[in-house]
Amino acid sequence: MAASPHIEKFAAHLRMLKDRSGRGYDRLGKEAGVSGSSLHRYCSGLGVPADYRVVHAFAKVCGASAEELRELHRLWALADSERDAPAVAPVVPVVSAVSAVSAEESREPVSGARDAPALPAEGAQTTAVPAEEDVTPSQVTVGRDGAPRRYRLPDKLSSRWAVMAAVLAVMLVAGFVWLPSGRTAGDSPAAGDKVLDSSACGTVSMGEHDECVREVQRLLVRAKGRLAVDGDFGPETLRRVTAFQVLAGVTARGVVDEDTKKALYAQKVSMATWPTARVAKRIREVFVEDPDTAVAVARCASFLDPLYVLPNTNGSRNWGVFQISDARLRDLDGTPLRAFDPDWNIRAAHRLWAVRHDFHDWPSCQAALKNTPKS
Repeated sequence: MAASPHIEKFAAHLRMLKDRSGRGYDRLGKEAGVSGSSLHRYCSGLGVPADYRVVHAFAKVCGASAEELRELHRLWALADSERDAPAVAPVVPVVSAVSAVSAEESREPVSGARDAPALPAEGAQTTAVPAEEDVTPSQVTVGRDGAPRRYRLPDKLSSRWAVMAAVLAVMLVAGFVWLPSGRTAGDSPAAGDKVLDSSACGTVSMGEHDECVREVQRLLVRAKGRLAVDGDFGPETLRRVTAFQVLAGVTARGVVDEDTKKALYAQKVSMATWPTARVAKRIREVFVEDPDTAVAVARCASFLDPLYVLPNTNGSRNWGVFQISDARLRDLDGTPLRAFDPDWNIRAAHRLWAVRHDFHDWPSCQAALKNTPKS
């Protein structure tokens, strides 16, 4: 089965970095702490690593810039979301009900509509086409074997009633195909001060691109969150939504539900935090034993962003400046909210460092820093 477009783009980005490095998979794998065969599989689009740290380490040993690392993380997040996604049925055009009826009555295909879907037969299902495929809301009707089906009208029905039944069924099929979060193709947010309260905006989540997402982003920026307002719910918006939810004391699901909407409009939460210069300065003050490496590891882990959140495919997440995992937070008697306090996060990371006096809790960043060619 062919890889999804997002996985293909992710693999192409990895291949570009690999080719630019001029090194083979085995050597790169040894330096990045992963097998050469695994790197080959990722670069070929045959797999997506579950842990982004593997990707980050590979990119660092290939000499990736900060901007390339950000783009690579965006591509990884999109590819990772499609790792276990079911294959989408082939997109085929919809023809008019009258044409479909005429074709069935004559038992000859309609010109230009050889693969036209028809009314759903018993046991068939209707599959919605993802919004980002940039197609019209024409829908696909498939049978149990996944192949497109055309509906064959019973011979006993008269032509008049057959046409009426066909029109009604096509309308029903089109009417029950939903865009993400239950929004139908014709919905648009109502004008007003609270766009998210309109019927067009249900639960706003990853992968959407519309005015509802734009409103979420505007509200996050108003709360002093750092992100672009582009209407695209991608990895950066996911991180900011999750951080806002933690700060607001609502369940951090990463989707904008009713509780999150209320908190956004209440304007009682501030996402203002330390600038990167202050973060780096505090790291040097705490990690007096090896300040340069400590700053480099934090920069590798979070770009020195105190509100950085990285979700993992197993449902866990990493938090804050040093990306402390859920498991480590429990060991340190911490919480995601405490992890967003940069001073607490840095001091907690130093506690982890002090166990062996090394950065063993950040193996990918440590390996990448050690093996990155000097410029």
